[in-house]
Amino acid sequence: MKPNETPRICDYEGSDYRERFWEHADRAYEDAAERLAIRRLLPSSGRRLTEIGAGFGRLVDEYRNFDEVLLVDYAHSMIADARKRLSGSRTGLRFICADLYHLPFCTAALDAVVQIRVLHHVERIDNAFMEVARTLRTGGAYVLEFANKRNLKAILRHLTGKQASDPFDDEPFEFVPLNWNHHPRRVITALGKASLSPTAARSVSLFRLAILKQRVPVPTLARADDLLAGLLARLCLSPSQFIRALKTVGGGAAHGLWRCPSCGTEPLIEEADAVPCPSCGRRWPIIDGVYIFRAEVADSLMAGR
Repeated sequence: MKPNETPRICDYEGSDYRERFWEHADRAYEDAAERLAIRRLLPSSGRRLTEIGAGFGRLVDEYRNFDEVLLVDYAHSMIADARKRLSGSRTGLRFICADLYHLPFCTAALDAVVQIRVLHHVERIDNAFMEVARTLRTGGAYVLEFANKRNLKAILRHLTGKQASDPFDDEPFEFVPLNWNHHPRRVITALGKASLSPTAARSVSLFRLAILKQRVPVPTLARADDLLAGLLARLCLSPSQFIRALKTVGGGAAHGLWRCPSCGTEPLIEEADAVPCPSCGRRWPIIDGVYIFRAEVADSLMAGR
């Protein structure tokens, strides 16, 4: 991809992801293992947390000790579903439709950012990490998960001639359109370029085998995963790798929250039905409790009113 080209984005708009991938699928073990990893890596409390790629809000219970929780997703239908399911469940919860490459948050506005099951859809992780770093205050935590290119299964398949792609090569592997497996070394390098310093890691979903999930109770399998996740993290052999990285440079925390994703003006002052930008004149609407910071979605929804 040429540097001036717009990165491709995987859009789950209108999908049945919640029902098909979670509610009607055998992923209780993966859900439990991921929650345990988050509890190990996320700060115990804080003022303001954002989850990027929050989807239908599956993990929102893990953020109960944060004063404000901002759930972000690119797909308006996904975050609107989250709002219907979770609105009123707690105070300080907001639902935001936005692009991860242009987050609508002020510089240094966040104490923590969580990004689970998202990086495998991100074409330019360098740009994404730089944007996350911009929004974090100094010392803020970034907890991310990525699909590991050099997992044990991929290595064995490659060595036995059953897989042509090289799991040891640093470049991302696009195994189907808009789905990338990332090499741990490449992820660590990109984090460093964004002044995000890894401080802990977990190897997760170590027992992602149908025969185990069918025969071993979910709590038992998840606890075993949790016991080994830290010990095996340095080997990076699991299909899912978690990292906690801290923002290492920058100034103090921001006083405002909103930033214009179109022109970069900050802070913006929220009104009852919109977040207007005095610089470019854009009004980012709040529709049915969802903050819309994607111009094409905002224009479409406003035109339909």
